[in-house]
Amino acid sequence: MKHKLKICGMKIPANIAEVVALQPDYIGFIFYSGSKRFIEDLDPSLIKNIPAIIKTTGVFVNEDLETVKNAIVTYKLKAVQLHGQESAAYCKSLKGHAEVIKAFGIDENFDFDTLDEYQAYTDYFLFDTQTADHGGSGKTFSWQLLENYKNRKPYFLSGGIGVEQLAELEMIQDERLYAIDVNSRFELSPGLKNTVLLSTFKQALDKI
Repeated sequence: MKHKLKICGMKIPANIAEVVALQPDYIGFIFYSGSKRFIEDLDPSLIKNIPAIIKTTGVFVNEDLETVKNAIVTYKLKAVQLHGQESAAYCKSLKGHAEVIKAFGIDENFDFDTLDEYQAYTDYFLFDTQTADHGGSGKTFSWQLLENYKNRKPYFLSGGIGVEQLAELEMIQDERLYAIDVNSRFELSPGLKNTVLLSTFKQALDKI
């Protein structure tokens, strides 16, 4: 199965246009002010006018529910990625407004049974490296831990993925792996992506 590609952490207008031209499946914008890739006062029209074939995704961390719903409308977001301690009930409240992607930081202590209550209220899970900064660490977790994942929900794989991981990605035989999420390993600086490197990665990923 061909994996989808999500390019996350965009905030610079000209660079956004360059990444859109690559036609990833998802493009992510971080609405969390604690992130180095926070969109700040980015013009909503730059996100709203991205071709509908690309799913614009808002990344939120423990945000007020109404603020998320308003952002979905203001920016015409196709998906929301929840990167904090949002509850299953919180996810349920967003179903129908946009695709719901619930992110979880994975380490050797993670209990995959905690995902069960989210099953009915999310479209996808996202597995990232467990950090205090809610992602964007550039660090990869041990993908062998995914052997403990028994749920049928498809998932995004995130956390320090770069061109160096292409061979490992090709070895993953898991039909639940829906999308690859990339960010910091393709950056020239926080929020500024190397589109030449991204293009190379995307072409290689398309062949896996």
